[in-house]
Amino acid sequence: MKNRSEKQVDIRKLAVMAMLCALAYMSVLVFSPIKIQFLSFEIKDCILAIGGFLYGPLSALLSVILVAFLELVTISKTGIIGLLMNVLSSAFFLIPAARVYQKHRSQKGAVIGLAAGVVLTTATMLLWNWLITPLYMNVPREQVVGMLAPLILPFNALKGSINAVLTVVLYKSVVTTLRKARLLPQPTQTTPPRQGLAVWITSAVLLVTLVLVLLAWSGII
Repeated sequence: MKNRSEKQVDIRKLAVMAMLCALAYMSVLVFSPIKIQFLSFEIKDCILAIGGFLYGPLSALLSVILVAFLELVTISKTGIIGLLMNVLSSAFFLIPAARVYQKHRSQKGAVIGLAAGVVLTTATMLLWNWLITPLYMNVPREQVVGMLAPLILPFNALKGSINAVLTVVLYKSVVTTLRKARLLPQPTQTTPPRQGLAVWITSAVLLVTLVLVLLAWSGII
């Protein structure tokens, strides 16, 4: 059984993650009108990245799924496909960033992790837009290919970069505020969480992505 201090840590963790998820969802409401064709700009990933830095990649993944589900049942007009693309975009940004920072808790580690997240989410969204957008928009895949370089690639790279910069700028201030509110322990009491499930899930999704790319390339889907 967990002792009292461990239960207090769990409650504080749930409170912080719930607060960050709520802020991320509210940011979607504020920025949802900003669209470029079918692509939506959001800053929610920088808020969820702070939770990922604090608690690791698995917590980041769970928060991504929760916020995406809230969007699905409240404001989304893209249904399950929108949910899928939403989760993929955020997860492939947050999980690498949280994983690297979990191993190297420094500003350099944060920057490297976030840069890896920007690259991975940009590449992932290129592949998944190539796969899914023809089905979603009912257009030939060749038409979507024409949008990859001039639209989808720079949009996702810019969105990821903005979220990465905001994360670096805001992280220390948010952590300081949470410690003053006694929602986070002091640095000497912090132990890096051991979480590998999110990494395995990310690897599995990458494998599925590659299989789908091969099937689409072959004209099967």
